Amino acid sequence: MEFEFKQENAVEFTYFIGIEQEKNAEPTDWEVKEIPAATWAAFECVGPMPDAIQKLTEQIHSEWLPASDYEHAGTPELEVYSPGDPADQNYRSQVWIPVMEKE
Repeated sequence: MEFEFKQENAVEFTYFIGIEQEKNAEPTDWEVKEIPAATWAAFECVGPMPDAIQKLTEQIHSEWLPASDYEHAGTPELEVYSPGDPADQNYRSQVWIPVMEKE
């Protein structure tokens, strides 16, 4: 599935929902997108969705990236959701940011 979000005075982005395709899997009606190999900075997120992951993503971009020795590699970011109740205060997920060393 592909979603496009647009808000006045906001950054436009495309959001995909997907699953990992098993090798030698039969073709399906789903669109296949290949995520390029990258070096990833992975961040654990604890808290109810969607607020917890939105807050973490904002912190990564506004605090961690500018203070780190890395910059965004320009490929897709990943949100990884674990089984469980996403409304739970202790729900765990992850944000993976593709990075490369700053020049």
